[in-house]
Amino acid sequence: MASHPDTPLVLVDGSSYLFRAYHAPPHLTNSKGEATGAIYGVVNMLKSLLKRYQPEQMAVVFDAKGPTFRNELYAEYKAHRPPMPDDLRSQIEPLHQIIRAMGLPLLCVSGVEADDVIGTLARLASASGRETVISTGDKDMAQLVDQHVTLINTMTDTVLDTAGVEAKFGVPPELIIDYLALVGDKSDNIPGLPGVGDKTATAMLQGIGGVSALLVQSEKLAELSFRGAKTMAEKLLAHQAQVELSYQLATIKTDVELPYQLDDLAIQPVDTAALAELYKACEFNRWLKELLSAETEPAATRVDAAALEQEDQPEQVVAASLDQSGYQTVLSEQAFEQLMHELDRSELTALDTETTSLDYMEAQLVGLSFATEPGKAWYVPLGHDYLDAPAQLDKAWVLARLKPWLEDADKAKVGQNLKYDQSVLARYDIALQGIAFDTMLESYVLNSVGSRHDMDNLALKYLGHNTISFTDIAGKGVKQLTFNQIELEQASRYAAEDADVTLRLHQTLWPQLQQTSTLVRVLKDIEMPLVPILSAMERHGVLIDASLLKQQSQQLGSRLAELEQQAHQLAGQEFNLASPKQLQQILFEQQQLPVLKKTPKGTPSTAEEVLQELAHDYELPRLLMEHRMLSKLKSTYTDKLPKMIKSSGRVHTSYHQAVAATGRLSSTEPNLQNIPIRSEEGRRIRHAFIAPKGKKILAIDYSQIELRIMAHLSGDKALLDAFAAGLDIHKATAAEVFAVPLTEVTTEQRRRAKAVNFGLIYGMSAFGLARQLDIGRQEAQQYVDRYFERFPGVLAYMERTRKQAHEQGFVETIFGRRLYLPEINARNMARKKAAERAAINAPMQGTAADIIKRAMIDVASYLKQHCELQAVMIMQVHDELVFEVANEQIDTAARELAAVMEQAASLDVPLLAEAGFGDNWQQAH
Repeated sequence: MASHPDTPLVLVDGSSYLFRAYHAPPHLTNSKGEATGAIYGVVNMLKSLLKRYQPEQMAVVFDAKGPTFRNELYAEYKAHRPPMPDDLRSQIEPLHQIIRAMGLPLLCVSGVEADDVIGTLARLASASGRETVISTGDKDMAQLVDQHVTLINTMTDTVLDTAGVEAKFGVPPELIIDYLALVGDKSDNIPGLPGVGDKTATAMLQGIGGVSALLVQSEKLAELSFRGAKTMAEKLLAHQAQVELSYQLATIKTDVELPYQLDDLAIQPVDTAALAELYKACEFNRWLKELLSAETEPAATRVDAAALEQEDQPEQVVAASLDQSGYQTVLSEQAFEQLMHELDRSELTALDTETTSLDYMEAQLVGLSFATEPGKAWYVPLGHDYLDAPAQLDKAWVLARLKPWLEDADKAKVGQNLKYDQSVLARYDIALQGIAFDTMLESYVLNSVGSRHDMDNLALKYLGHNTISFTDIAGKGVKQLTFNQIELEQASRYAAEDADVTLRLHQTLWPQLQQTSTLVRVLKDIEMPLVPILSAMERHGVLIDASLLKQQSQQLGSRLAELEQQAHQLAGQEFNLASPKQLQQILFEQQQLPVLKKTPKGTPSTAEEVLQELAHDYELPRLLMEHRMLSKLKSTYTDKLPKMIKSSGRVHTSYHQAVAATGRLSSTEPNLQNIPIRSEEGRRIRHAFIAPKGKKILAIDYSQIELRIMAHLSGDKALLDAFAAGLDIHKATAAEVFAVPLTEVTTEQRRRAKAVNFGLIYGMSAFGLARQLDIGRQEAQQYVDRYFERFPGVLAYMERTRKQAHEQGFVETIFGRRLYLPEINARNMARKKAAERAAINAPMQGTAADIIKRAMIDVASYLKQHCELQAVMIMQVHDELVFEVANEQIDTAARELAAVMEQAASLDVPLLAEAGFGDNWQQAH
């Protein structure tokens, strides 16, 4: 056998880790709903072993199909184990393929278990003086430990040598089989000696010796000091056959006839192409990125681009590096004129800007890149200002020449998040037109939950290409360069690649979208027209009263100090209200409050929902909840908003179209969607969103839009009639559920009916409703039952939607937007139920998102056509649009814009848009 003095032989108990990885988080699925969590867990463990030991030889051993010699010895061996779950069985073959592609020997031997194969290999290696590491989670393997063999459990990062085995089990490795013969093994159905546990077995083995010695000298057992020692000899002899059988079953064979030698276990080069394809299928994007970026692989293992671009393999991964020979840096007027000629004759051009900042309000333009066909891209540098930077074209001259093309609506453009580029170009008095496609939005509409929608992830997912990352050329942290400081050759390659990849992504994504006409309409009629509207809203911004916020911060600070003092008094000591560890000690150890939930580490949880539940009955958790709420308001809004005012004198949020799975817009810096309005303190923050002089804030909000969508989708006659009659839907529901006339519905009955209405939309169970209303579960169930009796169409809709979700794997909005549900057929009941709740809610929430987006498009069009109406759309928050309107036109604007919003969709119930106005946002409500 070849000598490997510096690296151990690593033997991996693949079967053990497969089951453990299946039951451990994360419970992953890919966008097709295929389980991948067990694969991820095992591969992660293998990568850890490779990094830790850097072995030259290794084997990953799995149990073969069919019975083993132990089943012949004992028919009940492992007989109580349930069948392998389908979502685990489906992961075995992909896992085996990944292991082989990693270059790791994979072994399965019929008639024996993985343990026996590992045992035989370990003994062969040990006999030759070779160091061996066995990676396993099974205690049975401790019998194999000797001076050359150690165990490692990578899930707990524990290593056992001979001393470690004795410390853990109380006996040395050579007595582990005897130990197992006495205590048995429930997981394998090994019977052992009845009534004997760890301590008793250890005492017997330490006092007399192994099973053979115990049987010969059984009379000495009575002299030992463990409990039950006096009668143990009788019990041992009575169950001698069972103990001897257990010994045989627990013994790992170390003499299996193997069809290979130790030298056959050499690790082979990685099959990069195959492994990349497998990672791509499982959607292990981080590993795919690492694989494709590795430049240390031997040439023989790199992706063969020609082989992978065959027409009969369209789904294969393309070359790890795109051919960049067609990239050009434009430094002369002649080269620029050639570029303009290409742009003028191109049917679709990919466009990207390079700037000094991600903040569209501050970003300075450094350059532009273009691509007209795959592999053909240009970078026009305009502002690289590092030392010795080459001469570049004059920025003003270039932009003046480009402006007609950029503003030409007939020159189709595609980009990745073009809203940002549009906002940047607007700072240079260029109104970007001809925005035909956006790859971020194409990916989002195709499958909102299939991946993240940034270019790097999309390039990995759809092109199998690892893009040049910004940190590769600019560095990280405080020393990170801005784009204008980056050396031109690197910057040009990076920028041209952005445009090239964007064009390639469009050519991959658009044909997939075209297979479903409704998705094309969602993209072309909703998402793309919204891009310039959002860009304009962001750039206009919102006026903020900084002095009012400062005053509110001071008031919140005083109240927080009071709450902290009261909490200290209740606890009888000072403590950090934000420390989970100190809260655990005070709430659950000192005050003995009931433990409602535990963390993954087994300690009492102090999460918000726990404190909320405890706050019903205990004063300290109530104070803590109030303190958390006010502290968040202060840090997130009253302290932060004044610091976010730009040179425009306004706050400028960023709206995101490709984040929320259901189609909802989200916003950041600041997050306008998250300003709490249920508390008085939260509502006060809206007072600081003010109208400029001579104008009012107009807020128009859809009334109960999701319930109206529920009525439309379910077709329930009682709901349709209630909305058609203009009734208060919560009172109408209360009248039905509580069987009282509409005029006699009490405030409390309406409150409960409202909880039922909205709870059902979000898939709330009777248990959840009971918690929300603080009533018994049985009473809550009665409410739900009565609701479905009175509104049977809603129940039919829910059952129909669940069925469709299970069959199709997705649900749709009225307009055809899809939400895929990867976990809808999960074996894990909790994850499956969560997917079913999402299936019921998504068509309503997604349709509401579609309607408000359509309303924004219609309103923008109306204001463009009626330019005499001095109104500007400044915010979108949930189901509400907010405007700045000239004082003298406020009544007209409220009436006309509400009417436009009410026509944004045609449902079986009328849409109702309610308008209000005032000097600030809160007054407008």
